[in-house]
Amino acid sequence: MTRRIARSGIQLALLVAVTVVFIFVLDNRFRVLPQSIHDHLPMHHPGLAVIDITVATCSALALFSSCKLDANVWHRVEKDIYLSSGWISKAYVHVQRKKEEELLPEDRVVLDVRISRQDPVTSNKGEGEERWESRPGGIWLKRTAKRHASDSQKAITAVDVLFGADAVEPRENWEIRDTPLLLDSSGEKQEARLSVRRGPPGKHEKPVPRIRKDGKFKIMQVSDLHLSTGLGVCRDAEPPDHNGGKCDADIRTLDFVGKLLDQEKPDLVVLSGDQVNGETAPDAQSAIFKFAELFIKRKIPYAAIFGNHDDEGSLSRQASMDLLESLPYSLSEAGPGEVDGVGNYLVEVAARGSSHHSALTLYLLDTHGYSPDEQKFRGYDWLKKNQLDWFRSTAQGLKKAHKEYTHVHMDLAFIHIPLPEYRKTDNKIVGAWREPPTAPSFNSGFRDALVDEGVMFVSCGHDHANEYCSLETSGDGKPALWMCYAGGSGFGGYGGYGGYHRRVRFFDVDTNEARITTYKRVEWGETETRVDEQMIVEAGRVVAQ
Repeated sequence: MTRRIARSGIQLALLVAVTVVFIFVLDNRFRVLPQSIHDHLPMHHPGLAVIDITVATCSALALFSSCKLDANVWHRVEKDIYLSSGWISKAYVHVQRKKEEELLPEDRVVLDVRISRQDPVTSNKGEGEERWESRPGGIWLKRTAKRHASDSQKAITAVDVLFGADAVEPRENWEIRDTPLLLDSSGEKQEARLSVRRGPPGKHEKPVPRIRKDGKFKIMQVSDLHLSTGLGVCRDAEPPDHNGGKCDADIRTLDFVGKLLDQEKPDLVVLSGDQVNGETAPDAQSAIFKFAELFIKRKIPYAAIFGNHDDEGSLSRQASMDLLESLPYSLSEAGPGEVDGVGNYLVEVAARGSSHHSALTLYLLDTHGYSPDEQKFRGYDWLKKNQLDWFRSTAQGLKKAHKEYTHVHMDLAFIHIPLPEYRKTDNKIVGAWREPPTAPSFNSGFRDALVDEGVMFVSCGHDHANEYCSLETSGDGKPALWMCYAGGSGFGGYGGYGGYHRRVRFFDVDTNEARITTYKRVEWGETETRVDEQMIVEAGRVVAQ
């Protein structure tokens, strides 16, 4: 009896398996299942499928030309391919998309996109007899009417436009076309490139930064990259005759940062503002992707705040942060909506091993841009009261949890614009003070808040040629807070001041000893030297070494 039941069970299981496979194959060809079930099948990604791509051009001389096709049929990528540089012309990429359940028998799903002056079949012998369809701008599409094509990992599901010969695509499942769109001479100098996504949007979880097994953790602070849309133009490059005087700002900047990433192998990168040089970044997304790609391909977590130039290009602070939040390995956050600014948040670095306790807390705050009251307070903006309130309440709320850590928990802070206290000339100074600190005229008291909450150091950017650390003391003369500059790293921003070499600051944290040391690495000259290496924290206390 038992043997008969077992045999019947096996037969039933085989029947179910065969039936499932049969239905899956049938649905793959003819879509026989309801959409709600089909959406959950393997290799399926419910959403939009691209069925056509075109470029619409309009001219001020042609009164009836339009850069906007029927919005009920076409989605326009909101980037003028001329980047507003055309005297009379504009052009926009348009994409026709449909939900999979809305595809009609005559609809053809886009499987591939090429940019070429001639049919890819004739220019690439390995293409066989597949038919390519021509579109404006040198676009060639390979499309299919097969019903299951939208389920394929080859199907194009989204299209974007990036700019520049050095454009990169760091997003998962996206790939950029090597050849720019083929327009007239004024349009082609912008080097607009199609980027396409195949299959579903990439999914990624925020990484959890963690102290290494040896109890150490390295933070790399990169400030004032000043990246452009395109190669960028060098300012005050040193030495002036390097590479025969030819200098592409972004290439040299990114090569420098990439080299240090490979040599120093930081556990976390903090970008402390002015990553984007607004006035030379008519497509800020392309500039953001260039620095993000450095960290993403090396699988290094990074956290960014903004400077006074980041939102002077095509994207607002909020739009830039939305983009950063969507990228792999990014820890960046907009922060509480009720607090002034975009980018008031913290990063917790977990203790080594599998511990859930925090070993380090990094506070990152938005120092805004220019003074809201230029007549009364000239220069730059300041941290607002609700930002200080947020910082104080957050720090105090975490103290109980931080005490559970078996070693000494340490708090650190990063901003872009320096505090007024950076101007003090009677403090202990380590490093070069080359230019007057351009701190706010109004002092909102963040220095006192940092000391009250036990923060060990604060480090900023903004004044490119300054790269010193200044020691603040308490009323009894004891060390209270180190205030550091990162130094400017980007060739798209100013240098000068007697031959300033671009640099990056590092913080080496040793949780075994509750010790922090800091130093800088330069792009030219003593490139292998740890410049101005100093201990700033020992046994969990600020020290004046």
